Amino acid sequence: QVQLVESGGGLVQPGGSLRLSCAASGSIFSFSAMGWYRQAPGDQREFIATMATGGSTNYADSVKGRFTISRDSAKNTVYLQMNSLKPEDTAVYYCAARRYGLERYDYWGQGTQVTVSS
Repeated sequence: QVQLVESGGGLVQPGGSLRLSCAASGSIFSFSAMGWYRQAPGDQREFIATMATGGSTNYADSVKGRFTISRDSAKNTVYLQMNSLKPEDTAVYYCAARRYGLERYDYWGQGTQVTVSS
């Protein structure tokens, strides 16, 4: 059973930065893609960013230019660098992994809270 463990969330002031980490229990190359989602209270889970095995990336319009997804294959870890944070970025952030042959992410982490407030 694959485990994804997020870390790095916390409280940050508007305009600040945070880096989230997602450590996988196995090789991240065993998945076709790794991604980040978020969910604010009362809202549906929202796509944020994804990185395919080949390295291509895709971002939601709401975070494009501010957030960057990256990986360290030696550490089996995916990162989400978040800059210029806004109060509307406040949410629980989830890491996800998608196995080859599937269209939807089927492994999820437990989530890490990010709060942007002064």
